[in-house]
Amino acid sequence: MGTTTPGLLAPDVLDRADLKRALEEHDFAAAFALIKKWGGLSQNRIAAACQLTPGKVSTIISGQQQVTSFDVICRIADGLRIPGRMVGLADRPWEKEPDLPDQPTPIPATTRLSDDGTWHATSTVHLATDLTRSDLVMDRRAITRALAGTALSGAPLLDSLEGWLQPPALAEPGHRTGRVSMREVQELEVTAAVFRAWDHRYGGGLRRKAVVGQLNEVAGHLEEHQTPDVRRGLFRVMAYLGGTAATIAWDSGLQPQAQSYYLLAVRAAHAGGDNAFGANVLAGMARQMLYRDRPQDALELVHMAQKGAKNAGPRLRAMLHTREAWAYAAMGRGVAFRRATGEASEALAGAGQDEDPYWIAYFDEAELAGVTGGRLLDLARKEPQQHAEEAAQSIRQAVDRRGPEASRSHALDVIGLAECHFLMGDVTEAADLTRSAVEAASRTQSERVRTQLAQLYPYTVGRSVSHRVVEARTMIRDMLSS
Repeated sequence: MGTTTPGLLAPDVLDRADLKRALEEHDFAAAFALIKKWGGLSQNRIAAACQLTPGKVSTIISGQQQVTSFDVICRIADGLRIPGRMVGLADRPWEKEPDLPDQPTPIPATTRLSDDGTWHATSTVHLATDLTRSDLVMDRRAITRALAGTALSGAPLLDSLEGWLQPPALAEPGHRTGRVSMREVQELEVTAAVFRAWDHRYGGGLRRKAVVGQLNEVAGHLEEHQTPDVRRGLFRVMAYLGGTAATIAWDSGLQPQAQSYYLLAVRAAHAGGDNAFGANVLAGMARQMLYRDRPQDALELVHMAQKGAKNAGPRLRAMLHTREAWAYAAMGRGVAFRRATGEASEALAGAGQDEDPYWIAYFDEAELAGVTGGRLLDLARKEPQQHAEEAAQSIRQAVDRRGPEASRSHALDVIGLAECHFLMGDVTEAADLTRSAVEAASRTQSERVRTQLAQLYPYTVGRSVSHRVVEARTMIRDMLSS
């Protein structure tokens, strides 16, 4: 429904005391029955409005199934135009946005990037300029529409990256003479490192446009005729900033924009001769595919990264092995998962203190434990008795080892640990960990953390849950509604 579409329920129906009570208690069996009776809506109409199947609505009304998913509750509120406060949510976007004419959504550069198979450095600069200008003028409503966009996958994505394995094309001179020095390039690298460190610690999109603005300025310098060393250095900075912009967009749920920046970053790394960072970017793209349930695409991206960065340091090799293991776990290939995880541990054992670049320094024993625990948790959702306890042990190691500078990762760890205990049947510990998870999530701006937190919500819903679990459920709902 658009923001200007009137609600399906008349004000007098929403004002009924029995409907208010049912909605407040999340008794959607009663709520849907009342909406059918007094609102005149059929089950099919309710289903269509809430993006549910008619069969699902039928099982809810009959009491055979409860609505426990936070996402489904939001869809019901938005589809039937039920004010957020009536179901324990914050005001929904359509409650406070004025009716405005639709504006065209800036088109991400993903398609244009994928169409350019030459990988010329000059075209990469032009693409960076177009992408950043488009992003900098994107308004709130355009961002809302972008959240529903879909990133490329399969052959259109993988074929667009074949240039990564080829030597860089010769650079064409710019039209103007540039005056950027290597000292200024180094200062830009420091700025890029600061942005990356901030994102690693907090996550979220509060500084997205600051990163994009800096990236736009670097693209402007590359439109000028720079010395070869300065040009390569600026492309490396473009790659670092593009990678951070991609991570921020992905963490904020802006999937097409994230992929556009990933594709830009890998091309910039290629032009700057930084194959190691390019491999790191490909690993980020693999992670995006894994979250979209495209493990085969992810595996091909990881193999492409490994092939193109054969001289990678131990931490980068270890991280790439964990992405490989993640893909195998998603495919149900348990033996391959164990093998790749062992290779990651072996590679990390050879890492020194100062051998690897700053952008991979985060990958340590704590990160390996957290990533491995997360993948074991994926397996535990299907076979809890076999994997849940091992997943909990691994994630606990990560929780105990991480420092305060990784608050987003810490929050994800605690959320995962809480889910492990729910799967193990240790409800009391799970409820306590859920409280800790909400507190940790409140210290980040990461949409990814909020999405993971929402996955705990169904574990807290039931007809005979303890006071601790009810309290934990309320905390999750309050956090996600804020």
